[in-house]
Amino acid sequence: MTLFSWRRAAPRVLALALLCLLLPGAAHAQRSVTAPVDFAIGPAAFFFFGPVFRDQPVHTGLTLDVEAVLDAEWLKKNQALIPRQYRARALKSGEIRFAPAVTALIPEALIISPKYKNTGMYGATWKPLGVGLALSPSPVRLSLDAGLLLTYAYLYSDTLPATHFLRPGARLGVDLEFQLSRSFLISIGWNSALYVPQRLGPGSVFELARIDDGFFHVGQAYLQFHFRVPVTTRL
Repeated sequence: MTLFSWRRAAPRVLALALLCLLLPGAAHAQRSVTAPVDFAIGPAAFFFFGPVFRDQPVHTGLTLDVEAVLDAEWLKKNQALIPRQYRARALKSGEIRFAPAVTALIPEALIISPKYKNTGMYGATWKPLGVGLALSPSPVRLSLDAGLLLTYAYLYSDTLPATHFLRPGARLGVDLEFQLSRSFLISIGWNSALYVPQRLGPGSVFELARIDDGFFHVGQAYLQFHFRVPVTTRL
């Protein structure tokens, strides 16, 4: 999506996210609610361990992320919207971050790696399901992330066979975030993704491979710039 279309879509994204969390309390509220939505984008380096790594270690791309952020101030101010049975736990948590299911349609990573040595690659990764755990609070926040993935990438090369890579996988990552202001943050992190093994070559989508013979483990290092925009929606 373009930035302009995201501005139009943001209220719907936030409304869906808030309804998922606050539905029992919001059902009778019928009020306007403003909350920050975090839009993150930044460069990424991908490491396709195995034959691709031996041929060309690093491939480039972008990471994307969108989520609503309910901090301690927001939770305290809007605690009447939170179902009574969850209120104490939500206030104690200090911060809640979440994204509605519709955001799973947006790629969380784009592989944009023109051939600069022998091999080039283009593709995208989606994360239909994920969960995170914060190990420290903001302004310096360390967190762990896990999720299920689906990745498609097209590899073309002078030294490796052309390949359409299409596989489900699972990911574990670590993220270190620095809050520089209420509306701007940066984060750095690393993700390790394990996929159902696929060999290189045409027609390999429906074939399994040995772990060291194709695609299996993909590492990703990234830097993200976060822009938090207050969005108002009516529940």
